[in-house]
Amino acid sequence: MRILVTGHNGYIGAILVPMLQEAGHDVVGLDSYWFAECHHGPAPVDPVALHKDLRDITPSDLEGFDAIMHLAALSNDPLGDLNPDYTFDINLRASVDLAKAAKTAGVPRFVFSSSCSLYGAPDTDEFVDEAAAFAPITPYGLSKIQVEQEVAGLADDTFSPTYLRNTTAYGWSPQLRGDIVVNNLVAYAFTTGEVLIKSDGTPWRPLVHVEDIARAFLATAEAPRELIHNQAFNVGRTDENYQISTVAEMVADVVPDSKVVYAPGGEPDTRSYRVDFSKLATTLPDAQPKWTVREGIEELYLAYQRYGLTLEQFQTRFLRIRHLRKLLGEGRLTPSLRWANGADNG
Repeated sequence: MRILVTGHNGYIGAILVPMLQEAGHDVVGLDSYWFAECHHGPAPVDPVALHKDLRDITPSDLEGFDAIMHLAALSNDPLGDLNPDYTFDINLRASVDLAKAAKTAGVPRFVFSSSCSLYGAPDTDEFVDEAAAFAPITPYGLSKIQVEQEVAGLADDTFSPTYLRNTTAYGWSPQLRGDIVVNNLVAYAFTTGEVLIKSDGTPWRPLVHVEDIARAFLATAEAPRELIHNQAFNVGRTDENYQISTVAEMVADVVPDSKVVYAPGGEPDTRSYRVDFSKLATTLPDAQPKWTVREGIEELYLAYQRYGLTLEQFQTRFLRIRHLRKLLGEGRLTPSLRWANGADNG
């Protein structure tokens, strides 16, 4: 298949692209390259790619593709809170426009990187599945819901969308992120000796390795259409739902001479949910996640040793919101998050 991966230079994309290529697919990337400087260890090898802002895509850019895997987005809640208009401009409007352009261009498959954040703060202590009510508490979570709803209206005999609701990711990637919980806890432990918990440790989080997210995208691309047409799938493992305090204890057990520390004033995080992932395991067995959180913690610790990690690097290069603020402060990005002077990649 000829597959376009948007956001290919990001955290998930840097793992997904080589996985697709190893499976024999012809991969083209599309990225604004905001985070091109944020690699950890060797920079990922770039495929043939469009250096283009997602908001500027036209149907002619998409002709000849068999599938689009849409990862590109402002990638977490703090980035969405930087300015909610950015989230809705990029995560919602540009995503829906991309799907419409894909349909116009005759692209038969569209795989959207959605999120379990749309469950937000459910009014139940039970495990939630794909039929659960939405309860978003952030612009990021709300944008994912609205994209799913609008793109679902485009589905027909010629255009088949699928929505992969990834849960909170972890694990090493060449385009490392330090602003997701497991990566963050291991980085603090490695650089300071403190496994720093910023809440009271009680929130529940389902967790999934970045490689397992990529595997779900690959399985979806190769699945029979009737199994995945206009369907949503939670991506993760039901036995990998954890309270943050439990994850922190695992980190302290793996990283030598580290201890769990609670930040002063930490309160319960309003985002707390447990997710059922049985639909993915039943429908797409090849997408069943293989990693455990404990294994991911060990992987991250070894990667931080192998490639080096300082507290300063962690707090600047690998925290997405701080990197964007740096680019904005230097005038390299405009207030609308476009490269200044018309540059494509800074």
